[in-house]
Amino acid sequence: MSIRPDTWIAKMAREYGMIEPFVQNQVRSIDGRPVISFGNSSFGYDLRVSSQFRIFTNVYGAVVDPKNFDPRGLVEFDGKVCLIPPNSFVLALSLELFRIPRNVMTICVGKSTYARCGIIVNVTPFEPGWEGKAVLEISNTTPLPAKIYAGEGLAQVLFFESDMPCATSYADRKGKYQYQKDIVLPTA
Repeated sequence: MSIRPDTWIAKMAREYGMIEPFVQNQVRSIDGRPVISFGNSSFGYDLRVSSQFRIFTNVYGAVVDPKNFDPRGLVEFDGKVCLIPPNSFVLALSLELFRIPRNVMTICVGKSTYARCGIIVNVTPFEPGWEGKAVLEISNTTPLPAKIYAGEGLAQVLFFESDMPCATSYADRKGKYQYQKDIVLPTA
């Protein structure tokens, strides 16, 4: 990058709609109330988690199979605070919509505030040409329930720009999670 990374991210968001809605500066409080930070940062963008969650439950005693996932193992929840059961996980949705250019790749990592509480965020890379809201996997590694706050920061997206576009983008190969706007369960 020949310009500062935070300026480059803002430019890409403004000119190409790479992140919508885009928050120009890092937000640490709303109306004087502290929040887990979100928005444009030095070398990335701190995305927010929406209020849509799918909480894993073992009510059916099923085996988790990525080739044949049983949706009955997830309970739908929409709210401002989601409780993750001990040693369990939830799927959630980013508040932001991403449109990744053909010459950009991202890696997404969890925020330190959650990690220090034993809450691990896993998000696969946003490939060149991918568009949609990110489905976020949030694991509670503790023996206690854990809170996740909707509308606040959850993970940081790091952007890597190439000098030239990729030969075949996620959109070109018609990736199965292209244009997702809701929590999409695993498909083989």
